[in-house]
Formats: sequence, C-alpha cells, structure tokens
Amino acid sequence: MNNTKILFITGASSGFGNALAREALAAGHRVIGTVRNEADLQAFQALSIDNAYGVVLDVTDFARIDSVVATAEATHGPVDVLVNNAGYGHEGIFEESPLEDMRRQFDVNVFGAVAVTKAFLPFFRQRRAGHILNITSMGGTITMPGIAYYCASKFALEGISDTLSKELAPFNIFVTAVAPGSFRTDWAGRSMQRTPRSIADYDASFDPVRKAREEKSGKQLGDPQKAAQAMLQIIASANPPAHLLLGSDALSLVREKLQRSLNEMDAWETLTRSTDH
Repeated sequence: MNNTKILFITGASSGFGNALAREALAAGHRVIGTVRNEADLQAFQALSIDNAYGVVLDVTDFARIDSVVATAEATHGPVDVLVNNAGYGHEGIFEESPLEDMRRQFDVNVFGAVAVTKAFLPFFRQRRAGHILNITSMGGTITMPGIAYYCASKFALEGISDTLSKELAPFNIFVTAVAPGSFRTDWAGRSMQRTPRSIADYDASFDPVRKAREEKSGKQLGDPQKAAQAMLQIIASANPPAHLLLGSDALSLVREKLQRSLNEMDAWETLTRSTDH
C-alpha cells in the first residue's frame, strides 16, 4: 500500500510510544523505535520481524542523537513522521523538590525532544515533507498541585511545538502537539519519579492528592490503544492540527481553564489597558 510511512518513535518500549508502534505496525507502517536497553530492544523488534527496528538510545545522550538519526535515515530510508514520546512524570511539592529533579525532568521531556527534532529537521526541510508529533499533556495547559516541574516541562514543549509549526509551515512540515489526559499507561506508576515528602505543612493539602494519583494508576479513563489510533488519523490527515487534546477529561479540564482565563482577563481589562501610552 502506498500510504505506508516510516515512523521514528522515541520511548517506544512503553506507554503511548509502544501503543502507537503496535497500531502503526498493524496498519502496515514501518517503525524505528528508540528503547533504553537490550531487553527492550528484543521485545520491540519481536513486534514485527520485517517492520520494527529498535535502536538503543537515551534521549539525554545528546552527543549520539545526530548519528543515530543519520544512520536511521541511511538504513531505512526517509522518515515521514517523528514522534517525540520519550518522557516521564515527576511528582513533588515545589518547595520540597531539588533543582536537580527539575533539570532531569527538562533534560528528558524538553531537551531530549528538541535534540531529536533538530537532528531530523535538515532531512525534513530538504525533502519539503515531514510531520512531527510532540507528546505533551493536558498538563501543558492546566496545572495541578505537586507536578510543577512536569507541567513546566510540558508548557515548554507546547510553546516550542506551536512556534515550530509556524517556522516549518513554509516547508510543508507539520507539527502537532498531542496532549493526552489521564490514560492507562505507566505515567503515574512505574514511570513516575516521586520526591520524598519533608515539610509537614503540606501534608493536609498534598497527601490526599498523591494517594489519589497512586490509587487511580491503572484505572484511568483513557485507552492508549485508542490514543494510538487517533494519532494514526492525525498522521494520515492532509491538514493536521497544531494541537490535539486526547480524552474527554482533558477536554473539560482545558475548557474550564481557558474559560477561567478569559473571565480573569475581562475582570482586569481596565488595569491591563491602563499601561498603554
């Protein structure tokens, strides 16, 4: 079939990356997936003898990314779609969470995605073709207590995505930020890095939040397989959106947030206007 594409997916061994890889392979596409270790590599390549190609890469190993991407292009042919999926969630009260935790969160969720994108852009631009999917989060628009560093990283990726969609439009390259709500992935479980509690003042407000998040893990509303199918629709679209929410929870929470922002803007409009010359 002539609609087959080559996808390059970071973090392909779990979560949305793995779900998308499986659905893409089932639809006849070819997938190059980055994984973190040899065991994950074997498991990934076993998904399809002919069409799944694994590569061991940590997206924070910035010095290796260019050569990995160049090798992928040379070996497997022109990549059509880059999916920046590699990432994890950090949970911790802002005051309790060391700067190092934030640096690590940004290295993976922001700098990793940026570095891989930079490696692909010369190829995409030369071909005047390509589609970049950045997996962000409803946490790139809304916020919740205890995930300041995570939300900050996703706000950053949202901003980069949106700007990039404008910069790359003249070259027929699309950029879509895909922002999921709560899904049954490892995000709140195995993948979540939690900073230990230390300040008793936050116990009353935050402990129930952490407990609820842990208990909800594995019972979330969203189905990763359906998210993958939605992403395949976006990839097949002739005019994909710059931003796509996934999940009815994301839809209602983001709508509420935007409405509150509009109400606040209206309430303070006089003061806002007062600063003009």
